[in-house]
Amino acid sequence: MENKTQNSDTTTFNRMLGYIKPYKGAFAGTTTLTIFAALLEPLRPWLIKFTIDSYVATSDISGLWHMTMIMVGLLVVEGAIQFSRSYYANLLGQYVIRDIRIKTYNKLVSFKLQFFDKTPVGRLVTRVVSDIETISDVFSKGIITVIGDILKLIVVLSVMFYINWKLTLVTLATLPILIFGAYLFKAEIKKAFNEVRNQVSNLNTFVQEHISGMSIVQIFNREKIEFEKFEDFNAKHTSANIRTIWAYSIFFPLVEFLVACSLALLVWQGTKGVMENTISFGDLLAFILYIHMLFRPIRQIADNINVLQMGVVSSRRVFKIMDENAILELNGDQELKNCSGLTEFENVNFAYDNEDWVIKGLSFTAKPGETLAIVGATGAGKTSIINLLGRFYEFQGGTIKVDSINLKDIDIKSLRKHISIVTQDIFLFSDTIYNNIALGDESITKEKVIEASKLVGLHDFIMQLPGNYDYDVKERGAVLSVGQRQLISFIRAYVQKPSILILDEATSSIDNESERLIQNAIEKITEGRTSIIIAHRLTTIQNADNILVMEKGQVIEQGNHKELIKQQGHYQKLYELQFKK
Repeated sequence: MENKTQNSDTTTFNRMLGYIKPYKGAFAGTTTLTIFAALLEPLRPWLIKFTIDSYVATSDISGLWHMTMIMVGLLVVEGAIQFSRSYYANLLGQYVIRDIRIKTYNKLVSFKLQFFDKTPVGRLVTRVVSDIETISDVFSKGIITVIGDILKLIVVLSVMFYINWKLTLVTLATLPILIFGAYLFKAEIKKAFNEVRNQVSNLNTFVQEHISGMSIVQIFNREKIEFEKFEDFNAKHTSANIRTIWAYSIFFPLVEFLVACSLALLVWQGTKGVMENTISFGDLLAFILYIHMLFRPIRQIADNINVLQMGVVSSRRVFKIMDENAILELNGDQELKNCSGLTEFENVNFAYDNEDWVIKGLSFTAKPGETLAIVGATGAGKTSIINLLGRFYEFQGGTIKVDSINLKDIDIKSLRKHISIVTQDIFLFSDTIYNNIALGDESITKEKVIEASKLVGLHDFIMQLPGNYDYDVKERGAVLSVGQRQLISFIRAYVQKPSILILDEATSSIDNESERLIQNAIEKITEGRTSIIIAHRLTTIQNADNILVMEKGQVIEQGNHKELIKQQGHYQKLYELQFKK
């Protein structure tokens, strides 16, 4: 099991390194600077040793002055190298996570809606923002820094053995204990970091969901209950972080204790050597400085390896999204040109889960320019028809055609270009009214938006707002009424000039006055295009050319309003419930 985990970590790490390829030059340059820094830093103690033994011991002021200037110059060079290394390492990390974030988000927007039905939004936000941000530390603090620290250790040990191998062995007496402690620290901190990332994801998911649903929390007086749930999530998050704090609190003092022990051994053995003239005072002072240079990289290596581990954990979560097999199979390459809007369902079967059929053997035709209405109880499969026609979900059996072309053979962008949908659950972005209608399409000018708004009857209302069409509706259109949001969504669909217009319960959440405005607009915008209207309010569909009455995923009645009333079936009962007192 441990070998599998290690193999998985190695695979993830190698995959992460693959994102360096476009920036090989920056990586090579940063690595070179790190190597120079690792070579220069151990030179200082040796220069101090040389200065003390050669100039201080002989009272050579001139020589002391020259060596001091050399060391000051060395410090300036070291500072410049450290600045450049730090800047470019962090720059490299930002470029890499920029690329990873773009690729991850690009993958997300290509997923089927079914993926988002099953995955909490807060978890995805954590992956795209927090987890990817953690990966940047791998390049700014992890890989390159570890390389530099290892090289520094090699250089320092080499110099120490060259100066006095016996004294070096004395100072290294505590090293095995430190290495063993670093190994235990690494194992413990890996588990802790994994738990931290889990708890961050859970906390983000909870907060995002409950802030979005704050109105429900307050309406049903759930503040105390939801606060207690939040406290539980927050406590788990805190506990996971305390576990990392506990590990650091043990390891770092252990390092300092072992440094102190090495210094004690060094002073004891070194002072004895100075008194016996077997060791120079410069050697002793150099060794004191080298001990700090020796143990500091070891501590940093342990810490930076944990940065790498945390990056690997975060990378694995991000790559899991990248590898998710939830992309719609876009194998269609046919373009819809001069689309007439002819829509055909032929014996279509669909289930969201296994064979729990929502639609069973459904067949119907919406002719070009025809208004087709679909009615039925909740769960009858009405909205599922819209999801299949827009290819937001894949059906398991049968055929769907648009303009006599199999839906799966049509390029999805071409398909959706000719379809506009107004849903019951309206989503508006935190942006202006104009941008919420145009959605970044430069061909939709403000003049076109104003024309459509006048058609729907919303223009006068918009002109009363501060900024008019540049009025910011805030998150999800919070400053507008439900009816106003619905009307904006209606305009958004209309300005696309679709061949197929779909209204999914588009009048269910608006008042009678707004419904009259939409009814008037529907008569104008459905002219010349195929329209599919799903509605509970039968007033919306009485003038439809054809009405399908659905129950349990099947059509049980079909005809226009008058024909269905004459049948005295299910439709007539619905009509009497709404209009008969």
